[in-house]
Formats: sequence, structure tokens, C-alpha cells
Amino acid sequence: MNATHRTRLHLTGMLLLTGALALAAAPGTPPGLADLHRQFLSPPDDARIMMRWWWFGPTVTKAGLEREMRLMKDGGIGGFEIQPVYPVVLDDPALGFETHPFLSDAFIDHVRFAAAKAGELGLRADLTLGSGWPYGGPQVGITQAAGKLRIERIPVPPGTGRMAVPDIRAGEQLIAAFLAPSAPATTTKGLREVSGISDGLIRLPDLAPHAREVLFFISSRTGMMVKRPALGAEGFVLNHYDRAAVDHYLATVGERLLSAFDEAPPYAVFCDSLEVYESDWTGDFLEAFRARRGYDLRPLLPALVLDAGPATAALRRDWGRTLTDLLDERFLAPMQAWATRRGTRFRIQGYGIPPATISSSAGIDLPEGEGAQWKALRASRWAASIGHLYDRPVISSETWTWLHSPSFMASPLDVKAEADLHFLQGINQLIGHGWPYTADGVAYPGWRFYAAGVFNDKNPWWTVMPDVARYLQRVSFLMRQGQPSNDIAFYLPNDDAWARFVPGKVGSFIEAMNQHLGPDVLPAILDAGFNLDFVDDTVLAERGGAGDGQLAIGRNRYRAIILPGVERMPPETLRAVEAFAKQGVHVFATRRTPALAPGYLATPADHAAVVAAAGRLFRGDAPSGVFVERDADLTAALRSRLTPDMAVSAGAADIGFVHRRTDSADIYFVANTSNTPRATDATFRVAAGAAERWNPIDGSVVPAAARRAPGAPGVTVALDLAPYASTVIVFPAGPARRTPPAGGRAAAAPAPLDISTGWRVTFGASGTPADWPTLRSWTEDEETRHFSGVASYEKTVDVPAAMLGRGLAVTLDLGAPTPVAPGGPRARMQAWIDAPVREAAVVFVNGRRAGAVWCPPYAVDVTPLLRRGPNVIRVEVANLAINHMAGRALPDFKLLNLRYGTRFEPQDMDKVQPVPAGLFGPIRLVAAPALLAMLAR
Repeated sequence: MNATHRTRLHLTGMLLLTGALALAAAPGTPPGLADLHRQFLSPPDDARIMMRWWWFGPTVTKAGLEREMRLMKDGGIGGFEIQPVYPVVLDDPALGFETHPFLSDAFIDHVRFAAAKAGELGLRADLTLGSGWPYGGPQVGITQAAGKLRIERIPVPPGTGRMAVPDIRAGEQLIAAFLAPSAPATTTKGLREVSGISDGLIRLPDLAPHAREVLFFISSRTGMMVKRPALGAEGFVLNHYDRAAVDHYLATVGERLLSAFDEAPPYAVFCDSLEVYESDWTGDFLEAFRARRGYDLRPLLPALVLDAGPATAALRRDWGRTLTDLLDERFLAPMQAWATRRGTRFRIQGYGIPPATISSSAGIDLPEGEGAQWKALRASRWAASIGHLYDRPVISSETWTWLHSPSFMASPLDVKAEADLHFLQGINQLIGHGWPYTADGVAYPGWRFYAAGVFNDKNPWWTVMPDVARYLQRVSFLMRQGQPSNDIAFYLPNDDAWARFVPGKVGSFIEAMNQHLGPDVLPAILDAGFNLDFVDDTVLAERGGAGDGQLAIGRNRYRAIILPGVERMPPETLRAVEAFAKQGVHVFATRRTPALAPGYLATPADHAAVVAAAGRLFRGDAPSGVFVERDADLTAALRSRLTPDMAVSAGAADIGFVHRRTDSADIYFVANTSNTPRATDATFRVAAGAAERWNPIDGSVVPAAARRAPGAPGVTVALDLAPYASTVIVFPAGPARRTPPAGGRAAAAPAPLDISTGWRVTFGASGTPADWPTLRSWTEDEETRHFSGVASYEKTVDVPAAMLGRGLAVTLDLGAPTPVAPGGPRARMQAWIDAPVREAAVVFVNGRRAGAVWCPPYAVDVTPLLRRGPNVIRVEVANLAINHMAGRALPDFKLLNLRYGTRFEPQDMDKVQPVPAGLFGPIRLVAAPALLAMLAR
């Protein structure tokens, strides 16, 4: 991208000074839109990002807590989620290190202080209802610990008439035993249930000259312990299928934690992702199963692990469905009810193991996701779908969990690149992962979580944190306005996922669905120019209806529903889909059409009803639905029936969008997710005739050149997006706003002024200035190879009068990024470019701040601050703390692990190496006509 074009993309300062009021108050502008822009420029505090605040140990002091809360506020962070985790230091009275056990009086006193101080500072305070994850600890006895179905398969030697029963451990109960006629058994054929168990022995009904096998089914415990617990929080993970266990946990842990909130309850209590591995049973499962499924599972247990023909998948479906029912009834609903009674909200990452579905979160206040993979079924779009379907306007995600590992490697651009992927999935509240508390006196760069980015003041690029946070706040705010406008209801076949569960290997629905869906179907929808929400049977049954060619779910309106490779589908759901099709909703099926009714008790007539309905929908002379044999062909199939919401002429695989609709405007957030520029025409399916470009970096609003061809289905806007760049295209419902007066014809723009040489560089606040004839990386000099901090580049530049001519705007252009090859499928999330600024800069002209530079295009408007003749330009450049870490010994946790046990393993320590830092250029002053720049943005 040439310098002139970068200038056109970035010049905003002059326009803000001369035209912002005119834009906001133009006659004919809908009042709602003018108000929206005012809030976009200065968004409300509740749209600020938050941080997961790790209290290590917990070893905290009130002075340290207040210091860090004030830093958060100064950095543009709106609040925190308290998360006590493992110790990172031994107690040392001389240094003031004292670890306060979880739930101790001292710990509660510190929570009380943090809650009160947050209220004073106007920060949101959320509370993790435990330590580490999942919920659990010493309050959870073995009889209330996470349950599993233990299956022991013991061979019986020829001629043996009795054998020992497997050891039944604490918290276990033998359910049943079955004798197989061969060993190892592969099918249920010939199995007999064995009774006559006494004194730890089982008597076999007869002797046999060949080997046999006994299958023992035991109600057991996973033995899983809380991960990353604080001191005093060690113990078993909670049984999420046991209501008594959940009530006991809330009484002993939840009530104790909430006692710290004297003046007001926390904004929300939080539950991390459900990661109770192998959790697939509970003590009364058989009784609960019979009550919900209508038959006795005990005599059929072998079919869960052996081949029983079609019955195996049918039984597994019923077993998995019951697990989900118990999670919903015994954990999610009680947790939400408890939070409501305590005057707070329940925020949960409602996915994982136990197997929650989309509709499991129907009653949840604040759904939360994680994961930046925007073209696969990931938890961020899962949570966004829950929010959309159940009218929850604020949808959060755990963000930056594994960003550019190890700790202190993430740059502001990395932060933006991942955040945009969350926005593209429908997220509008970012919970940063995270902010590690660091005690006073700890060597730089302080404490850090074992696997995460670090977003506190220990980062040298903290100098631009307010600018980064304001960008994220603006987009978060906009993505809460009006209603989502997604075209596709994407059906998740829960029954197929349950049918694939296996004892001991129950996975999350997200994992199961990704295996079922494959890699092509979601990209095909997004690349076609549509967005989507996930739906399931319960959503369609309880909230779905159709009319005017649209599927209505709550306040959402969908134009199509997609059945992705569905085999099992409840007949009532398929009948509803048929009815939707008759109302004009487009129905697509990929790979196959439904052929089975779910469940062990499904009759041949039920299966036939599914086949018949699928035949009516997708076969015959004039089917109302569309069958697509290959997922990759879905793009063309969708476009044959529907007009894309946003279609681009190039780069469809890399350009994503989110569409929100308000009474006053259609709002599109558009992002280039790639490491190369993308120039394209984008056609938006809107009725408006004019467009505006809203810049979330600086809050400016300018007209966008829009055109509508005769008979075209939408309005076309030219987009030229730098790597990882984003913009907002707004189509006002009323007349277009007036362009601010240009002030006459612009003067001819002179050639750019190259100022790449002759800088005076000072490292740190007390460094000695040095003259640098040319730009280079700090790592090229031994003295600064391991420097982490801020270096000041200063230079006096003689600006010619021609550069300040009428109608011209001038940018300080710090150079263009160069793409680098991505690191492969196992690489951590990061921006794959070599930037001309490593990693952020604040520009001053004649002693006044011009702006921050931390993402492409690496340029800042300096027009209002320049004067004819000599001008002092200072660029304060900040790098990463990893360079400092690379020059010193890494922490040794041997004594810590001896004291507390190994509770964490620092990740990617082999990657702690110094990385390039500083300015690389070329650096130029570039003038261009201001009005032309405005219209080109």
C-alpha cells in the first residue's frame, strides 16, 4: 500500500476539528443516529473491557489491590473478575509476602476491600464463585464429587466358577454385572446378568471350557481435583448432576464469598467453562433416567459399550440426553436462582463437560464464550447465539487466553486481531485473560499466569493501553445496539451428538458438533455473505414461528434454516421445519437428509415419519427444501435462493462482518482478518442510498462513497482494508449527513518528505541521548538487546509551506507492515506481520500529543500541530517485556512446588527470546487533500 493511500485511510484529525459538529447536527439526520454517534465517540463505561484478575496465593495487600484497580481505570478497563489461583511465591515476612488461604477471614477481608474500592472508583466487580476451575474444593466430600460410570471388564479363565468383584472404593456402588459368552466381548449377544454376589465374590451360573468375560458397572467418581487452586481451595470437583451437592457448595462457598459484599452484591458471579472430564454419571442416575426416558436402563447397560446394533446409538442418545437434563435441572437452574435471590447475575461459560446444549442456557443472565476461531463451531459464537435467541443484549467472551504465548509476547496488534474475531462472532463484552496481581517489590516484569497474555502496566506498551481499550470499547458499544441481523438459523443436531457419546469419553457438544460438521459447512455460509446463529430442537419448539418468509425466534428474523448432515431428528421438529418452509423460509440440508427418530423407544412408525417428512422437503418433483450433497457447494446454493447480506468482490475468505439494525440505521462492523491488505467492493443488502464510515480507532465519522446500480439488490461501497484493519459502515435510515465544507479548492500536494534518518534516541527516562544516523532494531546493540521499556526518538523537521497549503492534511507515516508466513495449525493466536513499529508509539509534535500508533495503518494525523519551518517531532516507542525476561534467569519454582505441590507449568518457556524492537520506517510526512482523504476512508 503506497503512502498516499495510507494517508487517505487514516487522515481524520483535521476533519474532526472542522467537521464533527456539522456531521452530528446535519439537517435531516435521524435523532437516534446523532445520539448514537455521540456515544460512539465517547462510549458509556459499561462497554469497557474487563479483566480476569488473578490473585496468586492469594498473596495480596489492600494497598496493592487499590494500586492495581486505579491502574485499570487509568488504562480504560471497566472492571474485573476476582479469580484466586495458585501461589507463586513462598511466604516471606521481610518482603511482606503472606498467603491468605481461600475463604479465610483475611481473604474475605481483602475481597470486601476490593468490592468497596471498586464501587468508589466506578469499576464493575464480578466474583468467581470458587478458586481455579471447575467448582470444587475441600467442601466437596467424596460422595458429592464428580461422578462417572466405571466399567471393569474382567476375563474369566476356562472352568472358573467364581471370581472376585472389583474393589469398590469410597463413594462407589456396584450397579450390575453381566457375563459374556466370550472374551473379549464385542456384542451384547448371549449376555446374561449375574446375581449371587456376596463376600466380595461373584458366583458364575455354570462352568465353561472356554474363556468368558464379566462386565461390572459401578457408580463411581472421576477423582478430578480443582485445577490451579489457591491455598485452601484444594479438593474434589463438584458433581454437577447432584442437586444436594450443588446446594451444599453454595451454602459453604457461595454464601461465604458473598458475605464480603457489604454495600452491594457483585455485578455478577462467574462460573468458568464446564471441564469436568469423564463426568457421565451420578448416584441416582438410573432412577432419574427411568423418570425421564420411560424405561429401565440397568439391564441394557452393556449396550452402552458393546455392539447392540442400532440399539447402541439409540441408548447412548437417551443416556446423553439425560446427562444434559440433569445438568440443566440440578446445576444451571439452581445456580441462576441462587444468584437472582442474592441480587446478582449469573455469568457462565455454559459449554463443555457435562454436556450443555444451546438451550441449556435459556435462563442464564450472562452467557459467555471463548475461542477466536470464527469459522468453526466455537464457544464465542455459541454464547452469542444464546444471547441472540434469548434476548440477552450483553454477551461476553474470555479473550486472549493463549494470545502469542509465552506471557509478555502479545502486542497491541495481537490484542486487536483476536478481539476482532470475537466481535465477528457476535461478542460485545470482552473479559481479558488477564491481569496478574503483582506484589510490591517483585522483580520486573512481575508475576504472570502460566498460560496467558498480560494486560497490566508491566507491559511497556501500556502507554497506548487507553487507546487500545477505547477502540475495543467503541466496537463493544456498537455491537450492543439494536438487534442482530443474521440470516441463517443453523440447526445443531443434538441427538446425533448424544448418540455418539461413549462412557468414559463424553465430550462437550462443541467438540462433538465440530466432528459431526466437518471443516467446510460454516466457512461456506460465511463466505457466501451471510451470518448465522445456532439453534436446537428446544429453541425451535419453544420460541420458533414463521411468517412473511421468515423464521421468527424471539425478536430475531431468519431467512433460512440449515440442517447440516442430520441423521436423527425428532419428528415434531421436522414437522415444524416443514411448516416453516410452507411459510417461505428457505430450508437447506447438506450431505444427507434426516432418516431416524431419536431414542431407544422410537418406533418404526416414528422413523418412517422422519423419512417421509424429509422426502417431502427435499425430494420429488417440486421440493420446498434444497438438498446440497457437498458442504463446499452450500455457498452457491445459498446464493441461488438468497441475496447476501454483504458480498465482496475479493477476499471473501478473510473479510468478516457483523450486521446490527436499529430504528435509525443499519450498522456493519467489517474486519480484515488477514495479514495482507484487502481492496474490494462490498455490496450491502440495504435500502438506504447513502453510507457513512465510522472509525472505531478515533471515533470519527465521514461520508462513504456509495453507489447503487439500476436493479441492484444493494448499495456498493469500496473498501480498502490494511492488514487486520476494521471499519464500521453505517447506512442511515434518513437522509445522508452533509459533508463538512472543504474551505475552497485544496492546494496541490507536494511530494512526501522522508525523515527516516538523523534521529536522536534516548532509552528510558534517564538514558543518555544518542544520535542514530539510520533506524535499526534495539536488539542489534548489546547495550539495548534486552531493554524493555520506552525509547524516545526526537528530530527537528523543517516543514515547507507547500505542505501546509489550503485543504491539505498531513500524516506522519511510520512505514508499512510486511506479512510473514503463519506458524501453522498449532501456533498460538497472533498477528502475522513484521510491523514498522515494534510495538506501539505515541507521537508528539512541538510538545503536544498527536496520537498513538499501534496497528495498521501505522500513521497519525499531525495537521493541527504542524507549523511552517522547524517542528520538533518526538516518537515515544514501547516494546515488549519479553526482551527483559530473555536477558535474565527465569523463575525457579522448585521450592514452591515442594511446599504446595506442582499446581502449574509455565508454558512456552523455550520461546523466551528477545524480539525486534523500535522504529523501522521508512518515516515520512505525507500531505494529501483532506476532502479526498475523507471521502476515500
